[in-house]
Parts: sequence; structure tokens; C-alpha cells
Amino acid sequence: MASQFFVKSDVTFGVDAVKELPKMLEEYKAKNVMIVYDNGVKMAGIAEKVIEEVKKANVDITIFDGVIPNPTNEVVEEAAEIAKKANTDVFVAVGGGSSIDLTKAVNILMTNPGKIGEYGGMNLVKENVLPLIAIPTTAGTSSEITNVVALTDTQAVCKYVIIDNKIVADKVIADPEFTKTMPPSVTAATGMDAITHAVESYISNMATPLTKYHSIRGLQIFYENLPKAVENGSDMKAREQMMLGCIVAGFGFSNANLGLVHGIAHTLSAHFHLAHGVANATVLPYVMEFNAESCPEEMVELAKAINLSLTGNIEEDKYVLSKELLNMTKKVGIKTLSELGIKEDDFDMIAEDVLKEPVLGFNPRQNITKEEVIGILKKAL
Repeated sequence: MASQFFVKSDVTFGVDAVKELPKMLEEYKAKNVMIVYDNGVKMAGIAEKVIEEVKKANVDITIFDGVIPNPTNEVVEEAAEIAKKANTDVFVAVGGGSSIDLTKAVNILMTNPGKIGEYGGMNLVKENVLPLIAIPTTAGTSSEITNVVALTDTQAVCKYVIIDNKIVADKVIADPEFTKTMPPSVTAATGMDAITHAVESYISNMATPLTKYHSIRGLQIFYENLPKAVENGSDMKAREQMMLGCIVAGFGFSNANLGLVHGIAHTLSAHFHLAHGVANATVLPYVMEFNAESCPEEMVELAKAINLSLTGNIEEDKYVLSKELLNMTKKVGIKTLSELGIKEDDFDMIAEDVLKEPVLGFNPRQNITKEEVIGILKKAL
């Protein structure tokens, strides 16, 4: 059976890759460039370096530095108004998933009518968007190369996604030096986010040989390098590998989609404002344990790929990966749900919202009940 595998971004990878930025802007004949970033990027001195390079292209610069974690519809609309007034013709997004997702969303509104919430779902963006150059400063979300935007609807109190091949960044500048200033907690959270992407896309019911190849390689790279980068943030070899792994895993999950871990994580982030990577990591081991009976062979393949000890008995071996993922979350310092301030009283409401999540359609285990979601949350408490 034929399957499609979509890749669009033109990636410039390595130390000092940012120096290519003026040339890229000249290629686009840019006149009005909007640079989007958050306060963390500004504090780390990364924004300054990017602005310096943009100035070399002799363009008018507009800055939007009001990015927040789990960006809301309101912030997107606010940034879009500023971009329109400035006649922005090229965007430069600098930061983690929040900055890049927000910029992709703003870009939709530059050429498409209405409010951003109208584009939630798949393939609803009608008009092509403007050129976007993404400069990631974290290694985990893969937002720089995916066709996905995750936003928060504060009215409906939920996270939702826009999936459309038109919104992928045109060019990516992946410089591992820009991840060096990430604190260990952010390195851990974004790294576990990438591991979640790799594992969930591998067992997705939309996975193909091409997506599985990227997903399993992404897992191998992060399993080996994430603990090193958390322990020593200036280990540039580990940082570089993580940035590479992020791109590799992104090619996998943007084509195969995700599952129940993301369904729970979206709900936790919408209600409790948890960082996306943290929300994924807290429930990842328990969802994999839950999913194991529906995809035992894939669970064993993933365990083998990272050289875990297996007995040869598939009934036991299908749980080896989930146990190791739990060890890993502990090793890199991911907090439990109770440590993050979430109580058992919240579980009923959380579970009801999780069941409304479209990503559950790609999960290998189907017909998930509210009681089963609550069971997973209790283990993650």
C-alpha cells in the first residue's frame, strides 16, 4: 500500500549557521522582517545575535518579544496585528516550540482571513503563507520542521492543533550553540518531549516504514545524549546530537502523528499551564505500559533499539521500554503530577477532556475509556 512522506524545510545545521541569515533574507528580497522570540531568548543574549545578523540585510525590523509558553489565540491575534501594520514580508522565529508555533500561526493570518481558532484541524489553510525562517534554541519540539502548530484556546480551556503542509518553516537555522544556555530542567523537558515524539510516532496506527526509520533513530540519539546534556549543559557534542535527533524525530512524527500521551499532555497544559515537555514526560511511561498490549512487537523493537535487556518472552518484554522510560524521567529530574500541584480531585475533569482529543485516533490502543485515563493519571501522581 502506498504511503506519503512529506518533508519541506531547507536545514542549515552546525555551529555559526546563523551567519547564513543575511543571505537568506536577501534571497527573499525581504524589506520588512518580523523577529519573534520570548524573554528567555532575550536574556540568553541569543536575540541580540540574531538581530545583529538581520541588520546586515538592510531591512526594516519589527520585534515581537511577547511569546508565552503554550501560546494563546489572543497572543497570536495581537502579534498578527503588529505584523500586518509593519507590512511584514518575512518572519524569523527564534526560540523553542512556543516561539516557532506562534510565528507559524501569525503567518497563517497574514494571507488567510478570520481568526486563528478557525484553522484548528487538518488542511484548513487555504492560501500560501509568507517565508518563515526558524531558529530553534531548544532540542525537542521539532516545531522548526513540522507542519503542526499547537495553541491554547482560553475560552474553551483546551489545547488544539493546526496541521497543514503550507505552514512549515521554509528554512531552518539549527545552531547547537544556541541550546547551550538552556537550564537542565528545560533540556530535560524538551528532550523528553522528543523521546515522546519518537516513541508515539513509532507505534502510531499511521506509521509507515519511512516514519518508523526516523522515529527509532530519534529515540536512539536522545536516549544516548539527553542524560549527558542534562548533566553537563556545555557538552557540545551531546547538544549537537540532540539538535540532530530533534530534526530526525520531527520528520517521523509530523508524518505519522502522535497519540494518547499528547492527548493527556494537551489537557494538562491547557488547565494547569504545564510546560508541554513536562506534561508529556510525567505520563509517558504509564501510557506506554497501557499501550503495550496493543503493539507488543513495536515495544520490543524500541527496547532492542536502545539495547535494553530482554528475556525472549514477549509478555514480559513488551513492558521493558515503559520501565526504562520511567527510570529515565527520574534520572533527568521530571516531577510527578502531585509535585506539579495536580490532585486526584482533578482527574475526572482531566479524563473527560482527554477523550475529546483528536490525537487519540492515532493511538495504537483504541476505545479508551474515562476510567482507563484516570488509571494512568493515578499511576503518574
